[in-house]
Amino acid sequence: MTADRWFWARRPRPAASMRLVCLPYAGGSTSVFRAWPDLAPPELEVCPVELPGRGARMGEAPYRSLPPLVEALADALQPLFDRPYALFGHSMGGLVGFELARVLRRRGWPQPGHLFVSASPAPSLSHAPFPYGASDTVAKARLKALNGTPREVLENDELMELVLPVIRADFALLQTYEYREETPFEMPMTVFGGIDDRTVQPSALEGWRAQSSRVDLRLLPGDHFFVHDLAPELIGLITDRLSARTAEWPGARLECVAGRPA
Repeated sequence: MTADRWFWARRPRPAASMRLVCLPYAGGSTSVFRAWPDLAPPELEVCPVELPGRGARMGEAPYRSLPPLVEALADALQPLFDRPYALFGHSMGGLVGFELARVLRRRGWPQPGHLFVSASPAPSLSHAPFPYGASDTVAKARLKALNGTPREVLENDELMELVLPVIRADFALLQTYEYREETPFEMPMTVFGGIDDRTVQPSALEGWRAQSSRVDLRLLPGDHFFVHDLAPELIGLITDRLSARTAEWPGARLECVAGRPA
């Protein structure tokens, strides 16, 4: 599997000094980050990940277990190691990013300079919003309560026939995940949470503090899917944190104007 399949949606920026690899939530595709390249400063190349089973990879079987997914993703990431990079993952994507960073460390490969985890409970806690074996009726009701699936999709039976298998596979991945303790990261982490998130409440984020010696917890307005409404704010916060790291990343530089990406 070539990196092009995983990162087809990225817009290459040859002059960019660093990259931000973005991992979507369960059932999500690169469309989650469609606006991010336009919001990012020129020095930051946004690299949305397309997981199998959705978007441009609709014909591929989605992963139902996390270990083989992160191993394959680590392989696909290799061509991007020519410059510093950070990982951002929302909900399921946060857990994927965390385990991906662990795989890279075990392999002795270049580590991300920063790990951003968004609306994702600490890895020692349950990550599955509902059992992957739930009936279609229960699944649709739960998706509606999560407020992340457009109503026109929920009410369209043909679309739901395409969406539900991917979501079930993602929830199987989450429900079968087994957390194993490892040495905390040396890289800094930023953990974002939604003040009104009833799925991942602030208390479920505190456990991330055990995963790095430098963890910053930041609560933002919104529910579980604040990633959609607060894209400009998230890019601004991410840029600020990456800018603070440039002294440790030779050759990397990010510029902001009035606290917002240039």
